[in-house]
Amino acid sequence: MDAVLSISQLSKSYASGLRALEHVDLDIRKGEIFALLGPNGAGKTTLINIVCGIVTPTTGRVRVNGHDVVRDYKAARSAVGLVPQELYTDMFESVWGTVSFSRGLFGLAPDPRHLERVLRDLSLWEKRSNKIMTLSGGMKRRVLIAKALAHEPQVLFLDEPTAGVDVELRRDMWELVRRLQQSGVTIILTTHYIEEAEEMADRIGVINKGRLIVVEEKSQLMKKLGKKQLSLHLKTPLQEIPPALAGWRLVLKDAGCELEYTFDETEESAGVPALLQRIGELGIAYKDLNTRQSSLEDIFVSLVSAGA
Repeated sequence: MDAVLSISQLSKSYASGLRALEHVDLDIRKGEIFALLGPNGAGKTTLINIVCGIVTPTTGRVRVNGHDVVRDYKAARSAVGLVPQELYTDMFESVWGTVSFSRGLFGLAPDPRHLERVLRDLSLWEKRSNKIMTLSGGMKRRVLIAKALAHEPQVLFLDEPTAGVDVELRRDMWELVRRLQQSGVTIILTTHYIEEAEEMADRIGVINKGRLIVVEEKSQLMKKLGKKQLSLHLKTPLQEIPPALAGWRLVLKDAGCELEYTFDETEESAGVPALLQRIGELGIAYKDLNTRQSSLEDIFVSLVSAGA
């Protein structure tokens, strides 16, 4: 599938000596939801700001729909919508006035029908005459999304879109993102909520210290880097792991009362039954057992820790 956003050898350094990005290569496919994860200061916002023409890159090239963001700024920027992390807009303006003004900034003719659709999709239609200052925090965040969609962008950046909103509103936002994707909009999402990326994204990218350390299909990432754990809660504590169990990756926990085995999918069919059989042969009794699958959060933490 063709890339709607292509980033090649992108780097950004500041006069202070800070290297915010280092040799980032990334292609975003048309119509996908891509989640960009990373700790604070990793370079996520810098990357977004370069694509949106807010920050100038030191080296490298960024193209949106084939348009270079530096050489052909107007065409590239017109294809991009940005929902920033910060809640800023004219608090004394009405919802309708704010969204209409945003469309006009891109030189587009008024289109009340499009703006009405956007506001209805965001449950803002009944609030269209209200001043921004009278809205709740969640509604203000919806207004930011409406502003970003006013000029009908093909690529939408959501920078921490659900930060500070309640769980119910977060679910509503997820549904909106899915509808946008179905309409053909490409979504790039940054988030601190790992479950958000796990539920929404088609692909995951992890950035740390300005470097993109992994880009992978979500399902493949979970399969490749995810681990499973089998925990046996023993009837009698063990002082140490018996030598006869040395063939498995076992750890004693909880003062010898829990035996934990970490394995991946390739080992599951053979490793677990053989382990349980050997434990039975050794006369080690257990009162309960359970398994746990690594989450995307576990994978993220391990990737960032490895690159620390």
